[in-house]
Amino acid sequence: MSRIGKAPIAIPAGVTLSVSDNNLVTVKGPKGELTQQVDSDITVSQEDTNIIVKRPSEQKRHKALHGLYRSLINNMVKGVTEGYKTTQELVGVGYRATNTGNTLDLVLGYSHHYVFELPKEIKVTTTADKGKNPTIILESIDKQLLGQVAAKIRSLRTPEPYKGKGIKFAGEVLRRKAGKSASKK
Repeated sequence: MSRIGKAPIAIPAGVTLSVSDNNLVTVKGPKGELTQQVDSDITVSQEDTNIIVKRPSEQKRHKALHGLYRSLINNMVKGVTEGYKTTQELVGVGYRATNTGNTLDLVLGYSHHYVFELPKEIKVTTTADKGKNPTIILESIDKQLLGQVAAKIRSLRTPEPYKGKGIKFAGEVLRRKAGKSASKK
């Protein structure tokens, strides 16, 4: 049995779950509402204050879907109660980030600015403290969308291994290279 799939999902207070006839799972909570289409072979049911995800057989495909949909539903429950947050740092001389509403304006050492229009589900804030790297803070209730947008922003200038310049996640440890030797004999 799937270790992840067989674990029940606890429903916190203030969260409601509904499953429609075509296996569309809707989770409503204090921060918002999320929906996820579940494969027709997987059954999602609510027992007391827990959500149970079941599979019909021991096929490899069913085992994979079992754990997948349990994780997705768990992420939805956590998202509508607590939300998700990711922080990115801009490392490099002259790198800047500013936002106006949901429009992110990035200066990344190129001859032009990157103007990035974020989805309305994501809230963005930028900080530029003196002596520290500029940071981009993204918040959302949808973990998948947040990760996808953060990866897209990072791909505009991935950190390079010699000086570490680029956009990196806060707390990310980069593998650094030594570079050229100082002198040769």
